[in-house]
Amino acid sequence: MLKKAFTCVAILLVAGATVVAADAELKGVKCIVAPRDANPEQSAEYREAKVFFCCGNCKGKFATDSKPFATKANHQLVATKQFEQKACPFSGGDLNAETAITVTGAKVAFCCNNCKGKAEAAEGEKQLELLFSNKAFEKGFVKAEKKGDS
Repeated sequence: MLKKAFTCVAILLVAGATVVAADAELKGVKCIVAPRDANPEQSAEYREAKVFFCCGNCKGKFATDSKPFATKANHQLVATKQFEQKACPFSGGDLNAETAITVTGAKVAFCCNNCKGKAEAAEGEKQLELLFSNKAFEKGFVKAEKKGDS
């Protein structure tokens, strides 16, 4: 009887972890601390959503001081579709769909080709910082509504 109870608990834990991971799309998503694949079982609350890590050590580093990882955390929130774009990350202006580019798995659009050009001129970490720093993130992105939310 006890063995059956433990089996049921184990199944519920696995199912629960699967549901949490299903809320965020992790295919191709990297840990925000180390350049390894994100693990759905290693997450932390951030901006009323979840960011994912490769291991408990990275999760611990983030818990100790999240500031150095904010840009990558913001990017991951968009890449996992927990946040969506509402405005240009530079100007806060209306989006022009024709200006959209993909930045490390996250689609980003701009108000005009000048803003798009500014983003395309930057590369790597500099591009991420321009588009997903806290200042740009707060201008351009909002928490995505779950399907069924009004």
